[in-house]
Amino acid sequence: MSQPPAPIPGQPAELEELFEEHHASVLRAAYRITGNATDAEDVLQTVFMRLLRRPADAPGMENAAAYLHRAAVNAALDLVRDRQPAKNQPLEAHMSHLVEGAAAAPDRQQEASEMRAFVRRAIRRLPPRAAEIFALHYFENYSNQQIASMLDLSPSGVAVTLHRTRARLQEEVRNFMGEVS
Repeated sequence: MSQPPAPIPGQPAELEELFEEHHASVLRAAYRITGNATDAEDVLQTVFMRLLRRPADAPGMENAAAYLHRAAVNAALDLVRDRQPAKNQPLEAHMSHLVEGAAAAPDRQQEASEMRAFVRRAIRRLPPRAAEIFALHYFENYSNQQIASMLDLSPSGVAVTLHRTRARLQEEVRNFMGEVS
């Protein structure tokens, strides 16, 4: 037996209840993508302000947690795409294989910083659906099946999108590093 759709938060009390229940997960999702607590808080505010502005006759949410998570991912991706290159924040917390410790040589730290900035720019250039699937899988650690359910896609469609996106990003990284394809 399925639960009835969650009401659209038309009243401040309903919005407050939704906020209390889901704000931490929205903030975490945004932080994983933006890499910056201030930007994550901006995304959190954006998501809930959009809910507040929804028309009273808008349909209810089938799954509030999934809806809010997806809204956070999309808002965070939008924020990252709109950011000027000089304002990019590093992905240290999210791309552990790119992180260099404080004890690393300065040239290795600089190289890692440049690579993180490059990867961020490459993700910004992805088509919106591919960027969303990539972020959900690699930043949020969702399985292909979970992503498929969230986005109303087939698991094989998610797998194909991830494969193509990884291949595209790998090719861009090889070109950035000056390697021959």
